[in-house]
Amino acid sequence: MPATKGEDIAAAADLVKTYRQGEAQIRALDGVSVGFARGRFTAIAGPSGSGKSTLMHCLAGLDSATSGQVTLDGTELTGLSDRALTRVRRDKVGFVFQSFNLLPQLTALENIALPVTMSGRRLDHELLDHLVGVLGIGDRLSHRPGELSGGQQQRVALARALVARPAVVFADEPTGNLDSRSGTEVLDFLRRSVRDLGQTVVMVTHDPRAAAYADRVLVLADGRVVDDVDVAAGADVGRALQTVGNARTATDVGTAAGVGTAADAGTAAGTGTVGSAGSLGRTR
Repeated sequence: MPATKGEDIAAAADLVKTYRQGEAQIRALDGVSVGFARGRFTAIAGPSGSGKSTLMHCLAGLDSATSGQVTLDGTELTGLSDRALTRVRRDKVGFVFQSFNLLPQLTALENIALPVTMSGRRLDHELLDHLVGVLGIGDRLSHRPGELSGGQQQRVALARALVARPAVVFADEPTGNLDSRSGTEVLDFLRRSVRDLGQTVVMVTHDPRAAAYADRVLVLADGRVVDDVDVAAGADVGRALQTVGNARTATDVGTAAGVGTAADAGTAAGTGTVGSAGSLGRTR
């Protein structure tokens, strides 16, 4: 049964993800249990190698856990076949990636409509017009990705992620390849999609300034949740940002000492994060 507002629309229970690195077994996720409420903007923050992207990939059905359970909008993902996971991702998830992931042979409009077209559903033209207007890409719909700036490509990707009305939008370092102005515009739009459309957004970032746009900041280090700050309830976001900074410092010290972090193998396997966000302010 789908979640109602305030209930967890996505959740992980005792989630463990391990990788082999030579003879060593690395725990990218070390028993993570966490829920994500419908209609909220959650940032999963932490330094590179903390396990944040691995957690998002497991929640979104892009990667499988070694043990534990993942549920998404009433569907338990654990044990689903590849075909079933593809249907879940198509019908319940919107993705925004650092590298945009637009199809170069399609126009902006065709890229935006692609999730709806592939699912065989009817395109909601009223929602499409709203997204295009808010994102300011009405005069770019006939252009192909190679004819668009990075900021324009990411705005197209944002429209694509929301046009199918997904249960959750997962954004993995969405400002990582953008300048500070374009990055701020992306974060403002994600914030507005939660406020105006009731969208659930889960964003991975290693930048505390980007995390400050969220209602809630979940901080990971070495594959574990080390802080959980409810900004919308009046908690001090500065505490979360300090935790992120402390976690980054601890990771840097460990790296300098030759000690690998829990999710280094995840990065090597293509599930870690790269890039950095621009200098961003915070609006609410």
